[in-house]
Amino acid sequence: MTKKKVYITGDIPRNGIDMLRENYHVEVFDSEAPITEDVLKEKIKGCDGLVSMVGDPVTSDVIEESGNLKVIANYGVGYDNIDVDRATQKGIKVTNTPGVLHETTADLTFSLILGVMRRTVESDKFLRDNNFKGWKPQLFLGNDVYGKRLGIIGMGEIGEAVAKRARGFEMDVLYNKRTPLSGEEENRLGVKYSDIEDIVKTSDIITLHVPLTKETKHLFTKEEFKKMKDDAYLINTARGPVVKEDDLVWALENREIKGAGLDVFEEEPKVHPGLMNREDCVLLPHIGSATEECRQEMAEIACKNVIKVLEGNKPITPVN
Repeated sequence: MTKKKVYITGDIPRNGIDMLRENYHVEVFDSEAPITEDVLKEKIKGCDGLVSMVGDPVTSDVIEESGNLKVIANYGVGYDNIDVDRATQKGIKVTNTPGVLHETTADLTFSLILGVMRRTVESDKFLRDNNFKGWKPQLFLGNDVYGKRLGIIGMGEIGEAVAKRARGFEMDVLYNKRTPLSGEEENRLGVKYSDIEDIVKTSDIITLHVPLTKETKHLFTKEEFKKMKDDAYLINTARGPVVKEDDLVWALENREIKGAGLDVFEEEPKVHPGLMNREDCVLLPHIGSATEECRQEMAEIACKNVIKVLEGNKPITPVN
């Protein structure tokens, strides 16, 4: 009997690939550059399962070309790269990998907060360039993180994990989400619900943890930056288009805010040229979940979802 085919669009950890290869014919896209829509259309023909990366364009046209496809397992929590409605119409299951990357991404969120506020990246470069001549009282002055007001916009798994870490810094934490937490949950996390406008106006640090939707695209524009404190910082480990990058560059250039830490970008992998040479920004190449432990767990969940569906069972973490 001919083996069912699974296509994987990125070099995920070996534990997931080996799991699939036990019973299926597996092909992995082998390129440093992300897969294009045209290549994906060609590669997906005749495949029963697809493991896609969060930046892959799994569009309506791609889904139409897929033919035999029964499952799209996105390697990540977000799935805004997939036309879920079209997949559903075609009877294709869509899955993601929740529950395993929130702690890892929360760690990175705090590394961005500390990195930009304590100027660790530019200090490291200064030293490596042999400019360090000894301790000076005004050398690379940053800002305290301890005791500051942290505004969390989006209080899902990642937002809650960030709030837990903020307690160690004795921060005053405000949050916003569509459905507020219960009083018991707020007490457990040490957070207070507030509207977005109050968070924008009063926070020393704002960190974004919302999914990308029509409502959250360009959630932060000039209007929000003008309202922020001029010594406040913006952190984004959610999705790039949540922030309008032209307006962020404007806000930094005009000192409407003091700095930013970004792990995601509006037109990723392209980064706005106005950000590239700024010392008041820490810029990372979308590594929020990039630990060995986390990525292996993500691979296991994604590939188990494929196996479940191809064996005629319900997926573990369905989206549709």
